[in-house]
Amino acid sequence: MNTVSCECRSPQEQRLQEQMEGREDRFRKSHSRVFALLERFEGQKPRIDIERALYFTQSMRETEGQPLVLRWAKALMHIAKNITVHVQDGQLLLGRAGCDGRYGILYPELDGDFLDIAVRDLPTRETSPATITPEDARRVVEEIAPYWKGKTYHEALNAALPPEVHKLTYDDPQGLVSRFIVNETSSFRSSIQWVHDYEKVLRRGFNDIRREARERLAALDPLSARDDREKRPFLEAVVIVCEAIVLWARRHAELAREKAQKEADPVRKAELLRMADNAERVPGEPARDFWEACQSQWFTQMFSRLEQKTGTTISNGRMDQYFYAYYSQDRAAGKITEAQAMELLECMWVGMAEFIDMYISPTGGAFNEGYAHWEAVTVGGQTPDGRDAANDLTYLILKSKREFPLHYPDLAARIHSRAPERYLWEVAETIKYGSGFPKLINDEEVVPLYVSKGATFEEALDYAVSGCTEARMPNRDTYTSGGAYINFAAAVEMVLRNGRMKKYGDELLGVETGDPRTFTTWDEFWNAYVRQHMLFLKTAFTQQYLINKLRAGHFAQPMGSAMHDLCMKHCIDLHQEQIPEGINLGYFEYMGFGTVVDSLAAVKKLVFEEKRLSMDRLLAAIDADFEGYEDVQALLRSAPCYGNNDPYADAIGREIDRLSVEYGNKYAMSDLGMHNDVRYVPFTSHVPFGKVVSATPNGRVSGFPLSDGSSASHGADVNGPTAVLLSNHNTKNMGMRDRAARMLNIKFTPKCVEGEQGTEKLVSFIRTFCDLKLWHVQFNVLNKDVLLAAQKDPRKYRNLIVRIAGYSAYFVDLSPDLQNDLIARTEHDVM
Repeated sequence: MNTVSCECRSPQEQRLQEQMEGREDRFRKSHSRVFALLERFEGQKPRIDIERALYFTQSMRETEGQPLVLRWAKALMHIAKNITVHVQDGQLLLGRAGCDGRYGILYPELDGDFLDIAVRDLPTRETSPATITPEDARRVVEEIAPYWKGKTYHEALNAALPPEVHKLTYDDPQGLVSRFIVNETSSFRSSIQWVHDYEKVLRRGFNDIRREARERLAALDPLSARDDREKRPFLEAVVIVCEAIVLWARRHAELAREKAQKEADPVRKAELLRMADNAERVPGEPARDFWEACQSQWFTQMFSRLEQKTGTTISNGRMDQYFYAYYSQDRAAGKITEAQAMELLECMWVGMAEFIDMYISPTGGAFNEGYAHWEAVTVGGQTPDGRDAANDLTYLILKSKREFPLHYPDLAARIHSRAPERYLWEVAETIKYGSGFPKLINDEEVVPLYVSKGATFEEALDYAVSGCTEARMPNRDTYTSGGAYINFAAAVEMVLRNGRMKKYGDELLGVETGDPRTFTTWDEFWNAYVRQHMLFLKTAFTQQYLINKLRAGHFAQPMGSAMHDLCMKHCIDLHQEQIPEGINLGYFEYMGFGTVVDSLAAVKKLVFEEKRLSMDRLLAAIDADFEGYEDVQALLRSAPCYGNNDPYADAIGREIDRLSVEYGNKYAMSDLGMHNDVRYVPFTSHVPFGKVVSATPNGRVSGFPLSDGSSASHGADVNGPTAVLLSNHNTKNMGMRDRAARMLNIKFTPKCVEGEQGTEKLVSFIRTFCDLKLWHVQFNVLNKDVLLAAQKDPRKYRNLIVRIAGYSAYFVDLSPDLQNDLIARTEHDVM
């Protein structure tokens, strides 16, 4: 057998090696139930289930002319009454959004204008393909898609964009193909990443929320037009949706009892009866024990997936906090063991793994390769009164992540300056496993920023990680629109080509800043870049202005609103543009930060200061993609680079960041009525964005991926991982608040973190990250040789998990471009 010989393997790599040798998984006996569940869909291509789309469309067709929030609630009731319910063999939790196995569902309110085309292409597309039966495909084309033509938000946005904005956004009149310059993302999903207040459901139940809505209805002023036209439909929608989820749960209870009657195995029969009891009680009533709490939360998050497509999937919030009272109570009473509690959690992980968050649009799929998922479970951090929050359930979830064989759920660990040594040690040991978990979010950065934007300390200290790197305050956050992804490497190219890009020929896309050969000083070049940069920012803010005006007429989420304190207080759906007392935290994405910093540093140093390279020769080398100009490419790569704690490069990075935060400070509140902060979180979009940019002055070749997030350019960080942290810190404008998440990827070899000494070094590295007040960091701990072997023989390495962009995925599910991007990242073997 051909296997990779490594001096030191990560636990994940060792586990894979044992599988290739035909040995039983070391955790199979202690996790027998979940292994049996996983084997039913392992390696399965997802299947599209159309029921949600079909019933949603049927209801919306019948309710035209009624208030949107009420229509949405009635559609959810129609789904709850009619969608097929399932009771899976071996499962301990009830509730699915679609068919058995690995599945995805459709949201025609988003994709209806091109759904018929997309369904045709889904089975064969390169990124995240899915199957659909011929009959279901026919029903999509004939029964679902036609209703939505001319009604979708995407069509309205495409029509609303002025020509100068449209040409930087889309590459076709219909807005189906992205230009990958200033890319809108609001049409990919009904909402950006979100976290519900699950504790409210566990504590009160939907029946009590319904009671509150009915009392509010009864108290409305019968003579008030606003009460009648705005508050009444909202409250009626809350009543309907509360009844819908309870009805849906009880349909599961009925089926579980039917199955129990036919079950011969007394153990399974008892399980089914208990599951039926759970579903009859929750989520309508408060949960009384750990199993009921898990079931209530699971029904809530799965019905939320039926309600709308949340970008990056609905997150799970601070699970170790809101479940802990039930867990500790049951443990003290002897009702549950640690192993039984882990089994319930892992039944939930299995359900998450079966649901695939499908991006139907080609652009959305390119942004989220490898069946991306961010159903973030948050552990650790601080309590609302500022005390360390780690508890026994925190450690149980971390243990499960080391033993559970899939990359579900996404796990986020909050870090703060007083985090106990045991917690950091367990986090480090989990990172060392090698599957990319957990990602780390820093309280020392997030909490002060959120307080500066209007939150109380109690609210900010209770934040939950949401999506890729974001943080949410479930009852204070009120902004749900996706922001722009801006390709600032394209701005560099436009300086070099006088407002044009090689890929798009002679079309003027940016500002005509002149022939760079005529520039005699660095200031002239820098000012030309600033003009392109500002054009991109104005384009993004114009997009967002129109997005904010349009979305409220196309989307509603009555269930999400029912769980939100401010929505209930003011009787306003969460998708409306302004909710009193809310904090609107939006963003725009900086794409290619390292690429831009290194390119500008090379031009400044080599062309204008040292004059070792003429602008004419630089442009010739770039036009030739460095073929025949390898000496120029080598010279460019020798220039100061971001990621090395180099003051020269980092000063340019800080100035670039300043342009963005100052623009946000000046225009976000006055023009948009929201915080619109600069963020550095590309998901996997740095790959398609790189494909439209020709060669750049940092030596990067045409079409190669841009640098990702706030990470260094590929191979540019040569001074070790601590220097990467310091560069990240050095390039932030710490005195300004108009900034948000910075995603940072670090890749270690297993040898670097081997043994207890390696764990100690990693804990120290995490404390440095915390002290520097960086927002986010995540790790790959693996050998490059294993990745290369997986490219050659994907079948053997089917279960190899890697960290991509705020989520983990199977390496073999990624496109060759993204695989190569991961391989090309700097591999640190010394810390």
